[in-house]
Amino acid sequence: MDQAENLRNVIKLNRQRQASAPNQNARVITVTSGKGGVGKSNLTVNLAVHFRKMGKRVLIFDADFGLANVEVMFGTIPKYNLADLIFHGKSMREIISEGPMGIGFISGGSGILGMNQITDEQLLYFIRCLKELDTFADVIIIDTGAGISDQVLEFILVSQEVLLVTTPDPSSLTDAYSLLKTLYCNPGFQPESTEIKIVSNRVSSVNEGRNVYDRLNYVVAQFLHGKIDYLGMIPQDSMLEKSVRQQKPVSISMPEAKSAQAFAVLASNLVRHEQNQPRLRRGLSQMFSGLFNHKF
Repeated sequence: MDQAENLRNVIKLNRQRQASAPNQNARVITVTSGKGGVGKSNLTVNLAVHFRKMGKRVLIFDADFGLANVEVMFGTIPKYNLADLIFHGKSMREIISEGPMGIGFISGGSGILGMNQITDEQLLYFIRCLKELDTFADVIIIDTGAGISDQVLEFILVSQEVLLVTTPDPSSLTDAYSLLKTLYCNPGFQPESTEIKIVSNRVSSVNEGRNVYDRLNYVVAQFLHGKIDYLGMIPQDSMLEKSVRQQKPVSISMPEAKSAQAFAVLASNLVRHEQNQPRLRRGLSQMFSGLFNHKF
């Protein structure tokens, strides 16, 4: 049996296991934005904190390759990253760093940029290791890069659940729409199997948060004939900015802050949505299988 056939068999086995025990896979939430600096990583780490407060095992996958937003916000320097797993033989447990409250996180590292050149053997090992994460976490949050790069789009294309962060700033709204337009124009995008939820950040009120969503939803429906949902809003908050400078999630350092309370509402909305609309969980290994589908 050649290596390519072996890879196909591994993916087939993963799918069979998923069909027989779908709830054993972790829930994967992808967080993205049309431009940088809109609060994407802040949303990621604070959602993780509130999921932990609910008793869920949480893992963050920092897919903003070459940057280190999550580890900076946690004030933790990881010893290993994803490239060490693929290219240097480290185990999945070895590359998971521990943040506050026992939140695990994996740094993508700059070396991951060469993943399109990995061998079939390395890819096989990688997919097998990713399957372990379903036993480590109930929720896996992927923090993508910002903008409309190929890497960001590839993650969104294989995601079941996407949180798109934007602000009332016209350039932020324009960039968010550009990302959605590029996504809808991609022949590989399947809108019926992808939930896109908007998070309005740095707003002055609940009404402004909803207005940001309404404006974006209107153009998506009008010009893309698509559908996006509204998850909620995060208010402009000086305490959040202070916590970022202190390299601590605001939901831990200042739980009374307006933004911390808003993050709690968003996390509750996500949990309630899954309870009301349960769906088949693919887990992270299935996502990455999609990313490298051309290999099989």
